[in-house]
Amino acid sequence: MSAQRPLEFRTEFHPSSGREPLHQAFDEFGINAHPEEQLPVDETPWHPFCSRADFEFAEIALDAALNKSHINGLLALIGRISRGETQMTLKTDTDLHKAWEHATDQVVPFTKHNITVPYKREERVYETHALPLWEWALDLLGNPVLAPHFVWDAQRLYKHNGTEFERFYNEPWTGDRWWDVQSCLPPGLKAAPFCFILYADKTRLSSHGTVKAYPVVVQCANLPVGIQHGEGIGGGRIVGWLPIVSEEADEEGKMGFVNFKRVVWHESFLKLLELVVQYSKTGYAHQCFDMIIRWLFPILLILSADYEEQCMMSLIRGQNCKCPCPVCVVPLEKLHDLSETFALRSMQDAIDALNTYKISKGRGEALLKVLGLRAVANVFWRIAYSDPHEAISFDRLHSLHIGMWKHLLEELKKILKSLGRSAEAKLEDQVAKFPRWCNFNHFSTVIHITFSDGNKMQDLSKQTLYSALNVLTHRASPEGYQLLRVISSYLQLDSYIGLDVQTTSTLAVLDAELLVFNTTLKDYVECASTSPIEDLKLDWDFPKTHLWKHVTRDIRMKGATRNYSTRPNEKLHGPLKEAYERQSNGKEVTDQILRINQRKYAVKLLRMRMDTLDEQCSLPDDEAEADETKARSATFEGHVKLGSPQQPVSIQDIENSHGQRDRAFQGFRRKFSDFINTSLPGYGHHLERWLSIPANFQIQEHRYLKVNYESSDTSVFVQLIFMFKCQLPDVGSFELALVQPFTAGVIGAPRKIDRDFRLTRIKAVSRASSIFVPLRSFIRGALLYPDPAHQDEFIVVDHIDSDMFIRMKTWAR
Repeated sequence: MSAQRPLEFRTEFHPSSGREPLHQAFDEFGINAHPEEQLPVDETPWHPFCSRADFEFAEIALDAALNKSHINGLLALIGRISRGETQMTLKTDTDLHKAWEHATDQVVPFTKHNITVPYKREERVYETHALPLWEWALDLLGNPVLAPHFVWDAQRLYKHNGTEFERFYNEPWTGDRWWDVQSCLPPGLKAAPFCFILYADKTRLSSHGTVKAYPVVVQCANLPVGIQHGEGIGGGRIVGWLPIVSEEADEEGKMGFVNFKRVVWHESFLKLLELVVQYSKTGYAHQCFDMIIRWLFPILLILSADYEEQCMMSLIRGQNCKCPCPVCVVPLEKLHDLSETFALRSMQDAIDALNTYKISKGRGEALLKVLGLRAVANVFWRIAYSDPHEAISFDRLHSLHIGMWKHLLEELKKILKSLGRSAEAKLEDQVAKFPRWCNFNHFSTVIHITFSDGNKMQDLSKQTLYSALNVLTHRASPEGYQLLRVISSYLQLDSYIGLDVQTTSTLAVLDAELLVFNTTLKDYVECASTSPIEDLKLDWDFPKTHLWKHVTRDIRMKGATRNYSTRPNEKLHGPLKEAYERQSNGKEVTDQILRINQRKYAVKLLRMRMDTLDEQCSLPDDEAEADETKARSATFEGHVKLGSPQQPVSIQDIENSHGQRDRAFQGFRRKFSDFINTSLPGYGHHLERWLSIPANFQIQEHRYLKVNYESSDTSVFVQLIFMFKCQLPDVGSFELALVQPFTAGVIGAPRKIDRDFRLTRIKAVSRASSIFVPLRSFIRGALLYPDPAHQDEFIVVDHIDSDMFIRMKTWAR
């Protein structure tokens, strides 16, 4: 017999447990005395989810960080599969990858190139990825869905303004540059330009900033801007991935190394343009949607970029050179002065200067330095009819919203700090209480802003002016008051520049407002120069002070500024960062990200085809379906649509329940009766007798209103209090609203503050003076800022959108 194993483990328990010491052998120690199989089993462990599948889907959605749109799309697909409406054959990740590869076979692939550039007796090699622009263009031209939307011929558009026909500009083909290029194309052919819009900018892929990307995005200016800026096939496409030359400590700032980096950029960009260069001179015959064979000449119409990229594209020397503007030769010390005009740059001048440099480096360098140019050949010179200085375009995002406004905001912070914490707190509180508005960012602080998002900065600029009016008064801070005048002019310019349709008149006003800004900025500098406040900005000689000098010319040449906005292209950076963070392993990053990008583009192509098929299949093919479609479209009758209906209640109940806490509802039934009998005839309803409104008369409240209206008739401001529907026997159904008019009128002469900041001030009548109006008389919503210094007075926030801005310019006060 084997000897019994000793009990080598002893466990002593706290005396309060009442347990005896426990002795255990090695194979007994640490073993749970209550194994799991003895525990009760939960038959529905996924509770509170309704089923195991619900829980497993929720688990996957959480792990994958799916958003609302992804989740709804997946659930809808699962539902269609479970109902047998469609079939899924994919079973594994491998199946999905194979399907992706087949899909990407339908789109033009990227090609990897090695760019060799000599530097200091060595050949340096850089890797670039390119999808040739003309291959992308042929894809667009061959797309049957996009084909009807192409515009080939330049247009000059006019609208009669009551006195004469006035020219207006919107799409790129309404500008003069398209017209001028088409006039230069070979006569006798059906020749038209195929116009490219190019964008390039570096971006950080990793949160710590060590992994970067340099994408190139292209758009086609021959397509309407709504398609260009969309997320479909006709929108922006990444077509290039430029190399980023690493900084070297011993080379940083040296002219040779700076020029070397620009050579690498332009040599890499050439890989995108090779066929474009050829066809810009010879043309390319293409049968268009209208069955006309046209000779298409690819040109570079627009370069869309921030200032740093504009310097790279135009090969100027940057913001500290003698002539820092990529469009004209304004001297550095004159950048602040918008009243002076300087000669425009031209491609030929740059070519001549470089040729001089090749003959005599000394004489050529002196000439290039005066012009602020680099001694590097520009790749865009190779494309016919494509002067890069003409193609470079004003960008609101970088020049204004995260450009000029950020400088103004910094000045504002310095002045507030000098006034003390109470002034800072007062402004912060008023910004936090600023009225809400749809798609209008709300802020709790101005002083401690940490973001650089252009959309938020744009919204903040609009709110800051109104919120600071009673803080930076002329008495409290002459510097602050003058700065607010600069900000007021800045907002006027931003609103004018942002118009989607520009006329000869708006461009004239814009030019005049630039001079107003010029004067107010000079006045601020003069005030700041004698101020005891430290570090106020006196030197405004930097490019973003000057660049909008050329905005009216850009609009005349290339249409409205949205045509060359960087905003749609900057949005493409987000998916690249997401692909790096969530779908790459950190190795061979460029190949992986471009592969994912190709898949997404292929999916867009297939989605477009599927949507086209669905639209065709859903067309009504019998009278019943046609009637149903007509009924659905009639829900938005006229220009007003009501929604969110409540349960019908009696008119007396409305008066009783609301009248005690809101004077607007006092006498609700009597007011309604007077309105029906005295005002309805004015709206075309003939009444045979006086209509009595009983106490149990039923009305149905609605809490949602959508207005779609384009009238510019004389209007007044009202505050919406209560919306409802009702049915008058023998008369009809009505949609009405109880409103508080803002027609009291401001007593006295116009105030200095209103004149200085061009404010529109209105005043509300008493709440008890509420009236009824038909909902169809509503024109649009308005954002009003309550004046803290004057009860019942409001300032119209006319910069909230372009429509409101233009309306207030013609509003009959």
